[in-house]
Amino acid sequence: MTDSIRPGPRPLEQYADYLRLLARLQIDPRLRTRLDPSDIVQQTLLIAHEKRDDFRGRNDTELSAWLRSILVSILAQQMRRLRAHLPEQARSLEQSLDASSARLDAYLCAHQSTPGQRLVRAERVLQLVAALGELPDDQRTAIELHHLQGLTVPEVARQMERTVASVTGLLYRGGRSLRQLLNDFR
Repeated sequence: MTDSIRPGPRPLEQYADYLRLLARLQIDPRLRTRLDPSDIVQQTLLIAHEKRDDFRGRNDTELSAWLRSILVSILAQQMRRLRAHLPEQARSLEQSLDASSARLDAYLCAHQSTPGQRLVRAERVLQLVAALGELPDDQRTAIELHHLQGLTVPEVARQMERTVASVTGLLYRGGRSLRQLLNDFR
């Protein structure tokens, strides 16, 4: 199936897990008691529903970019509310969110260029997000920090307050489980 055959992008609700992952990657863990990624996603989807007529894209790639821009706006607004952020930090947040999204694509080796290949990539991203949600929290967190935020294993260990050996084990077991879950989707 190609983008031209599909009548339009998939329903907004199918992006909830993807947006939640991106929000979780951007929210400082120290702020998570006051800023819940699920609440941010709910606000994002609510605004997207309200402004659906403003969306001019025609495929899933354009829709995910539009949703990311709404997510960035809400995250920046909420973080400014919680901390005295400067406007350049909102731009930094947008760049960081774009980088996380690019790492998510890269994790799937996704540099396809045809409409059909882009559709397959979008489907694989959603499958990866769903598979990440199936992992135990510690494994998911280690994979997100290392593979999607680009932290080194020692940096992940510091952030998770664990040993390097422990994080290495979490990454190994999480990666193995993730591969199995992704194979189950095929």
